[in-house]
Amino acid sequence: MMEESNVSLTDATTISVGDVVKATVTKVEDKQALVDVGYKYDGLIPISELSPLHVEKVSDVVSVGDTFDVKVLKLNDEKEELVVSKKAVAMEAAWADLEKKMESGEIIEAEIKEVVKGGLVVDVGVRGFIPASMVERHFVEDFSDYKGKTLRLKVVEMDKEKNKVILSHKAVLEEEAKQQKQAVLERLQPGQVLEGTVQRMTDFGVFVDIGGVDGLVHVSELAWHRVEKPSDVVKEGDKVQVKVLKVDKENERISLSIKETQPGPWATVGEQFKRGDIVTGTVKRLVSFGAFVEIAPGIEGLVHISQIANRRVATPGEVLKEGQEVQVKVLDVVPSEQRVSLSIRAVEEERAEQAERASKREQQQFQQENNQPLGVTLGELFGDLKEKLK
Repeated sequence: MMEESNVSLTDATTISVGDVVKATVTKVEDKQALVDVGYKYDGLIPISELSPLHVEKVSDVVSVGDTFDVKVLKLNDEKEELVVSKKAVAMEAAWADLEKKMESGEIIEAEIKEVVKGGLVVDVGVRGFIPASMVERHFVEDFSDYKGKTLRLKVVEMDKEKNKVILSHKAVLEEEAKQQKQAVLERLQPGQVLEGTVQRMTDFGVFVDIGGVDGLVHVSELAWHRVEKPSDVVKEGDKVQVKVLKVDKENERISLSIKETQPGPWATVGEQFKRGDIVTGTVKRLVSFGAFVEIAPGIEGLVHISQIANRRVATPGEVLKEGQEVQVKVLDVVPSEQRVSLSIRAVEEERAEQAERASKREQQQFQQENNQPLGVTLGELFGDLKEKLK
């Protein structure tokens, strides 16, 4: 590992505490390294002065022949004691560099050195800490596989006196997400049909990811029929086709629709219902001129007040109530106008006609079984009997 010096080599005859000098590793031991700094005897770097991070073995950090700058911490010629620090030089340069990068918002890359309680540790010239809440945009339960990974980071807090540097990977991701969202908002147009992924469910609808940005599908736009709760129609992770309804760039809001990508209920109503059909429906709304009855999901037909009953009805509420199940006869179907005309009265009249026809058939059957001509009176029957008894 070779590092270029940013300072001039101090004259070996005038070396003093606080000087920064160039050093070359001459020997590596378990807990220290010896270096030649051009002085009359070698300097010593304790393992604690090699790096801002914890070091297990000196050989993990330096090797014989490596050259780098060190700062003189202690000098005692009588004892031939010269203690220098590689860490001190690195940290001084790092603090200045990190301060500039925090001000500019520059992104830096660093390898995760340790996974500790509450977050991750990186070497950025000084010990840098990434709190767990600043690692990802989503919650991470286990960070064990992060060790050795390289993350892009922003410096968000510094305190040189406390030797504290806080970094964030989440801030980088959020900035990128914001830029991506702006790019998507710029190219989105109402009417576009896109594929998306259901990200979140709420009581009022679902949020769908359409390429790095979420749009809202309101519960009323999930299907052509009435939806009680979104989970009845979709679930998280579903791939869905959506139509862009509205793009609010200023407030970064996107309105989407799933039902607009599907055939509407009126598209096949002409095939489902024919004039004269009798079907079961549910009273949805009562109005002054009649009642709207749902005969299929999303299909409501009008029962005019004159078609509610065989008698005169002043208001539909006299006979019907919302939510009531009724049988209706289809009088007319006009898909192009999304209109279906229905009648409850016609069903009752048809039932009455059927009952009358059934009664006549029973009467005819009874007369045929008793061998009696139609229209024979009791007087005629008793008259015939009287003649026979004479």
